[in-house]
Amino acid sequence: MKHDNLHDLTLAATAELIRSKQLSPVEYVDHLSARVQELDQQIHAFITPTFELARKQAQTAESEIMSGNYRGPLHGIPIAAKDIFNTAGILTTGGSRTGEKHIPKNDAAIVKRLYQSGALMFGKLATHEFAHGGPSLDLPWPPVRNPWGLDRFTGGSSSGSGAAVAAGFVPGALGSDTGGSIRGPASFCGIAGFMPSSGLVSRAGVMPNSFSLDHCGPMARTVEDCSLLLQSIAAHDPADGNSFVQAIPNYRQSLEGGIKGLRIGVLRSVWEKELPVSDDHKKALEEAVRTLQKLGAIVEDCQIRPMQDYTDVKVVLAETEIFAVHQHGLINRTSEYGQDFLTRILPAVMFQSVDYVAASREHHKMIAQMQPIYQKYDLLLMQGFGPAPTISAHRPINFWKRANAQVPANITGGPALSVCCGFNDAGLPMGMQLVGAPQTDALVLRAGHTYEQASAWHTVRPTLDHQTKAPAIDTPDLTPNTSHCDARTQELTIRMAINAGLKLNDFQLNILLEAAPFALAMAQRLRLERDWFDEPALCFRPNS
Repeated sequence: MKHDNLHDLTLAATAELIRSKQLSPVEYVDHLSARVQELDQQIHAFITPTFELARKQAQTAESEIMSGNYRGPLHGIPIAAKDIFNTAGILTTGGSRTGEKHIPKNDAAIVKRLYQSGALMFGKLATHEFAHGGPSLDLPWPPVRNPWGLDRFTGGSSSGSGAAVAAGFVPGALGSDTGGSIRGPASFCGIAGFMPSSGLVSRAGVMPNSFSLDHCGPMARTVEDCSLLLQSIAAHDPADGNSFVQAIPNYRQSLEGGIKGLRIGVLRSVWEKELPVSDDHKKALEEAVRTLQKLGAIVEDCQIRPMQDYTDVKVVLAETEIFAVHQHGLINRTSEYGQDFLTRILPAVMFQSVDYVAASREHHKMIAQMQPIYQKYDLLLMQGFGPAPTISAHRPINFWKRANAQVPANITGGPALSVCCGFNDAGLPMGMQLVGAPQTDALVLRAGHTYEQASAWHTVRPTLDHQTKAPAIDTPDLTPNTSHCDARTQELTIRMAINAGLKLNDFQLNILLEAAPFALAMAQRLRLERDWFDEPALCFRPNS
């Protein structure tokens, strides 16, 4: 069966064509690989394409299907993975110069599960360096361009995953999320991105960002497509200490039933006051609220703690953990890391052991404080990102200066879904989040699917032309500004860097000095008087 628009089909629609033998997996791989070769010179979504491997796997899948051995909706479907997922015998760089020669011997657990479902490995996708920081202009790979505007940011850190799905290069992709890294690119690129509950999807074989807060999950055109991917990758894995045994429902079947009577708490004050969004985005969010009401949901405003509180806890925990992961490399190969990554990770030297424990104790309190919220509401509606800013507008230091509306879900461990809720006047997509309590993944997906079917934003596609030349990125002046770092703070910062074993040149030291006061302020906000018995939020859970 011949098609000119195979790349516009959803994963679910393509799977049905393959199941009914109207579409050859080999033909599908050939179509998508031709599209990538024609257009990815504009987008830069791929670090390592694996088209030949995918074609061989497609031939095997086609033979199995033709002989009546159909494994399910992912059989014969090309999937690409963010380049932090280990793939046996395939370059896995982490988006870092320090990983340019890293070829794993084993597959990540969820890559294995995709293979068992009959999925094909289509390639490794661009990521911000070690799933942290970006976009960077000083790495071996150019920053990923947004298919909706080639001068625009894709979001991070699953930047290649978001762009590849939106551009029609692949029907689904794997991403990771520590503070919005699935949901941000999904918002900016106008697709669906799902961060599963903590412990549902294995992280074994995935380069760690934060042991406490990392999640792995699907990115695709629609919520239904995400549910198909989730069905394949959700499972208990003893190799991941955060994984635990739990019932895995049929996520696709769970999409049906609507949302009549569902109680949804709207965090309107966040997008109106705390972290104001654009007028276009505000209108889109308000229209989404009205749509949910028309679908029968009971919707009312609610409030949780300020986003800065969640951001403080997330940053102190996550930066301490990722610094520990990369400390040896930072000591011996500092100059091989990008400036954006260094801007985020170096200030972790300012956090002491008491700060890490204080953040973990506050983490535990935040989880407890969400219990009555989720007794009152089935879901929370929050802003996503959008419209996408220009790549040249990015400033690494903003990581330390701005709160993040994505992190409450990471902190509280529940599922979070980003779906498109509209487009601004310039045609750029904007997103919203639906967030649930832990282990309500099926409910979150059902609500998102119901909204998606009523709004139809997911049917809009970006227009790409191989003759279009991506505009040059204006190189911003990223010289660190240390004027706000007083002499006493500078002295402390230098001492802390030396204690951590770092040997920084003047430029690297200034990167640290620029962010150090903000890191100290975060730590100070967490140094609260606590009861002796306040416990930290440990991630250990029983494996049976």
